[in-house]
Amino acid sequence: MATMNVSPTRMELTRLKKRLKTATRGHKLLKDKRDDLMKKFLELVRKNKEFREIVEQKIMRMYSGFAVASAVMSPEMLEEALMLPKESVELNVETRNVMSVNVPVFEFSTDVENLSDIYSYGFAFTSGELDSSVAALQDVLPYLLQLAQMEKSAQLLAEEIEKTRRRVNALEYVQIPMLQETIKHISMKLDENERGNLSRLMKIKDMMVEQSRQTMEN
Repeated sequence: MATMNVSPTRMELTRLKKRLKTATRGHKLLKDKRDDLMKKFLELVRKNKEFREIVEQKIMRMYSGFAVASAVMSPEMLEEALMLPKESVELNVETRNVMSVNVPVFEFSTDVENLSDIYSYGFAFTSGELDSSVAALQDVLPYLLQLAQMEKSAQLLAEEIEKTRRRVNALEYVQIPMLQETIKHISMKLDENERGNLSRLMKIKDMMVEQSRQTMEN
């Protein structure tokens, strides 16, 4: 493992030890965050799968009704019946924070209070299957929005998990080992310098003792 290009001083050693302590604490916090995000993501994916199956069943029933209606009605009559929708929908998008991720919250409102007011055509020249399909379409809309909310939330959580995973790996396999190796290198260098200084001091002491002895003999 490569070391950092820093001066091998005690001040630098103290600074790197503080950085290592901070990096180790940050690594643990990020791992905990990643694990919590994974739990929420897997729970959301499970709910999304169940909800998608419900939505797909509703859509299949709706399309089946439209297919029957198109079979018993002429294309011109069907197009004319659905040309001018009577109901309008207003969508409000907000967000909520989940583990520092802003996930969407969809809320919608319509300008129709009574279910019987959603039909933009008279019943004299249309089939009952068309009525059922229009009602089914109105019924499936909240489910579609809920499914879109779940899937967008899952996507955002997955992106945050990936970013957190990369940060955890960078700390675990690059920054922390590099700091540890640099601290070890500086400590060895300082110990080596200290042994060298001690050796020089011993030599100086021996020289002084020898010089003192020679002076006394003379």
